[in-house]
Amino acid sequence: MKHTHLFFLLFVALNSTAQEWKPAKVSLTTVWGEKVRPENAWTEYPRPQMQRKEWTNLNGLWKYAILEKGKQAPASFDGDILVPFCVESSLSGVGKALLPTQELWYKRTFRIPVAWTGKEILLHFDAVDWETTLWVNGKRVGGHKGGSDPFSFNISPFLKKSGDQEIVMSVWDPTDSGLQARGKQVLDPKGIWYTA
Repeated sequence: MKHTHLFFLLFVALNSTAQEWKPAKVSLTTVWGEKVRPENAWTEYPRPQMQRKEWTNLNGLWKYAILEKGKQAPASFDGDILVPFCVESSLSGVGKALLPTQELWYKRTFRIPVAWTGKEILLHFDAVDWETTLWVNGKRVGGHKGGSDPFSFNISPFLKKSGDQEIVMSVWDPTDSGLQARGKQVLDPKGIWYTA
């Protein structure tokens, strides 16, 4: 059985044009960061050990919304976010911190190439921090917990025969208020965390 992969990279939702996006205000940026645009946001093949001839990279502009945890999917979204950058970063174009009582919602539409008809379609995430729930075309596909581990869903049963396909996902990260394993993530950072 052939599998076709849609890759979606996050280290952490499309009707807007790339010209409307700009980084959130930041006091310091790098030469690399100055060159990031929606059309070049990490376009490389993400996982050499999973290489496939047919794949699509879903990095780029998505719609996003920030809601209180437990709310239904939003009817309207707050704006655009550049994936694969976290919402807090300048390069996301948002630059907002979330509280543990809030969820980040993403939405994107895409099309399945005609040549993929009849093939299994996998949606692969390299990482999403921390708890993710995924819907495709309004149907719940599944969920995942874990901040740094890759995961995939076979979305074939949820796809329409043709036309635009819609992905909606909610992401919740309790940061330092939860019991999940974490690194240096804290809501109120203090002190020297790196080499001085």
